[in-house]
Amino acid sequence: MRRTFFLFLMLLTFGWLSAAKVVSPDGKLVFEIKVNQGEVLYEVLYEGETFVAPSALGLATSLGDFRKDLMLAKQSAVSLIEEHYALRTIKSSSVHYRAHEVIFSFNQDERHVFDLEVQVSNNDIAFRYKVYPQGETLVTRVFEEETTYVFPEGTSTFLSPQMEPMTAFARTAPSYETPYFPDGPVGKNGWGNGYVFPALFRIGDAGWVLISETGVDSRYAASRLLGKDDGSYKIGHPMEAENNGNGTVAPGIALPGYTPWRTLTVGTTLQPIVETTIPFDVVEEKYPASENYAFGKGSWSWIIKMDGHTTYETQKEYIDFSAAMGYSYVLVDALWDTQIGRDRIEELAAYAASKDVALFLWYNSNGYWNDAPQGPHGYMHQSSVRRPEMEWMQGIGVKGIKVDFFGGDKQVTMDVYESLLYDANDYGLMVIFHGTTLPRGWERMFPNFASSEAVLASEMLHFSQERCDEEAVQASMHPFIRNTVASMDFGGSALNQYYNANNTPGVGTQRKTSDVFALATAVLFQSPVQFFALAPNNMHDAPAWAIDFMKEVPSLWDEVRFIDGYPGRYAVLARRSGDQWYVAGINAGEETLQLELDPDLFVGAERLRLYSDDSGLKGSLKVQKMKPGSSLKVSVPKNGGFVLTQ
Repeated sequence: MRRTFFLFLMLLTFGWLSAAKVVSPDGKLVFEIKVNQGEVLYEVLYEGETFVAPSALGLATSLGDFRKDLMLAKQSAVSLIEEHYALRTIKSSSVHYRAHEVIFSFNQDERHVFDLEVQVSNNDIAFRYKVYPQGETLVTRVFEEETTYVFPEGTSTFLSPQMEPMTAFARTAPSYETPYFPDGPVGKNGWGNGYVFPALFRIGDAGWVLISETGVDSRYAASRLLGKDDGSYKIGHPMEAENNGNGTVAPGIALPGYTPWRTLTVGTTLQPIVETTIPFDVVEEKYPASENYAFGKGSWSWIIKMDGHTTYETQKEYIDFSAAMGYSYVLVDALWDTQIGRDRIEELAAYAASKDVALFLWYNSNGYWNDAPQGPHGYMHQSSVRRPEMEWMQGIGVKGIKVDFFGGDKQVTMDVYESLLYDANDYGLMVIFHGTTLPRGWERMFPNFASSEAVLASEMLHFSQERCDEEAVQASMHPFIRNTVASMDFGGSALNQYYNANNTPGVGTQRKTSDVFALATAVLFQSPVQFFALAPNNMHDAPAWAIDFMKEVPSLWDEVRFIDGYPGRYAVLARRSGDQWYVAGINAGEETLQLELDPDLFVGAERLRLYSDDSGLKGSLKVQKMKPGSSLKVSVPKNGGFVLTQ
């Protein structure tokens, strides 16, 4: 990977950049800085339209209040950042990042207090603060970040409320397991605690803005979004009660030091929102991979059969099932330490290896921040304990871990995430996080990071009929919001009609979506490691075409394209793996969705496979003969889906 900088003085000559403005390479996106009576404001325009109205910048720190009495002292020349990089665990395996960068330096009382580093690509903006020492003071705490987002009149929201800390199951909240609410008004603050990242806004008829953050590690805290009565939004630090009240809400920085990147993706359509790679473009790898990690697909018993089936016999059955599906992994979930035991886990690992399958093992994050009773306990919260455990796992052939129940977004928790990933890499272990915060650039920063839940995921379909009833609505938002900024371990694509051990009618919650919907979400939901909610009984009670598709569908993708959609109503995307394209869609609307697909992605294909539903959600596979220049019409009923591929 290489980053090259060029002085772009011609931009000044031709007037593309005013005294305090950064313009995208294509000239359409503008980030403008203004200083008004000592307060720093920014504005975002796209094709001349205001997408973010003048909004505040600044920091309140232990060194001083850097939100007022500020002066723009200088700005750098424009640099062109151009980088090509490869990253196989995100939506696009090969990325070309091209942006203009300007660094704005701000003084207060003739002291240089911070820089604002701004990068603007054709549809993305990333900016962060660089805070400087004052005299002999080489550290600071950030008490408040003034970064604000003011949207034009007529803006609607697509937001997920932040949970009250130390509530919900075993006081494990906040865990990012709340729904997104489509087409909401501005001027709210969620359930009183703001909103989680990412956050999507529709700017009237002008277009869309997605805001998030990236580059968060042990050097800072993760943030939330606070809504104000006047309709604006502001960066918020973690809540005091998170982590059982331990750890500061005000992150500390060694100086000179940085805050995380604030990111905005802007477009007149949802295409740049779906296809953005900005969470990964502005971060760097923190350590090299210890091995060439084999990301892939797997099965897990817990989502269908729950705690009582984390037994030797059931896990052996799922190993056989994964082998029959051609999957690489089985996730052995909570309570394996007491219901299977360490000696028999070693037997299971050996049996799995004989079937060309490997294990992922579940662990409780523990520490002082949750009451969750599920074991194993006491292994993952500190390095001196987890490293011997990881060495044992490496020795028996375990390939990954799923660590659950984290305590919040404070800097102390970010240190747990980073150090856990670092240790796991030493032992060749991939890591999935559950009950967890949003990953913020971690796919590129940590090469053994596989995925995170950080969403109202499949377990809630097991626990709540309401969630089953609303599955399509939530699923139609994830490709545009949560899953577009980071890998998402949803654990779905169930083919059981009922969430119970034997798919027994009338027992437990009932899936309302179709089998083709399940296939479509296997394409729409991106994660390099996919543990699907399939069960061994599906080999005989699910359609053969559905099982065959779930055997072949990739978990690693090379490209994504937005086709159509509206969050909360329907979603249609195309993903490419190697030379093969998959076009997939789902419908949450009351009316049957009528689509006319242009098969230009399948150049030269004489026949295409179409998985689709009839009006009664009965799915089928049809082979469509294609003629040059022809299009393909698809009807998608409510709670249904389709997939088109070669």
